Amino acid sequence: MYARPIPTANDDQVRALLTRYNCPVPYHAVRTRFLGSIASPNLSASPLSTAQGLWDDRWPVLESVEAINELVGALINGLWNSLTRHENHSEPFRLISLPIEATVSSLRKNALTRQQELDGFIEGLFNGADDLALPKGAARAVERLAEARMTLAGIQALVSDHEIRGGQDDLIATARHVQQMTSVLEREIHTAVTECTRARRILLRTPCFAGKLH
Repeated sequence: MYARPIPTANDDQVRALLTRYNCPVPYHAVRTRFLGSIASPNLSASPLSTAQGLWDDRWPVLESVEAINELVGALINGLWNSLTRHENHSEPFRLISLPIEATVSSLRKNALTRQQELDGFIEGLFNGADDLALPKGAARAVERLAEARMTLAGIQALVSDHEIRGGQDDLIATARHVQQMTSVLEREIHTAVTECTRARRILLRTPCFAGKLH
């Protein structure tokens, strides 16, 4: 007897399932948390534990086997597996596309979204560890991401009706800055992922480590 295959899902279906089951982590941060966990040198990370962690380590109430298969298929067979291609140097990860508008609400939302994406990536990468031995290139990338997060948090604090004293010109300049930051963030995330992936593969080929897996 053959096991019934667990279905996969596209991005829209994943979004809908996260909404249906009241996931506290927004979709854009789920993507980056999964990516960080995929690349993590912390080998205790796993697809199922990372997915369960989206609901504070407790799966939502699922009323049937079909519902379980649908959610697991969407998150693991769909989203997680699709993100593993970014372990390859030739497949850089892209943050979600955001409309660029020189308005207070748009700038605040965009800066928050990028911050949440960075937080998700770092949370997945560290996988609950307080400290992590990262390859030198990945460590530098993570430092730059931390600096970028502070900038994004600062933008959110400053972007308000009474604090943008330069009016529309300042809004336009800030919107342009947030837009330019996106490519920088993507580059640093790509560096962290590929450096960690390379280091993990070397570790797994080390005889003394491989013996501990048996």
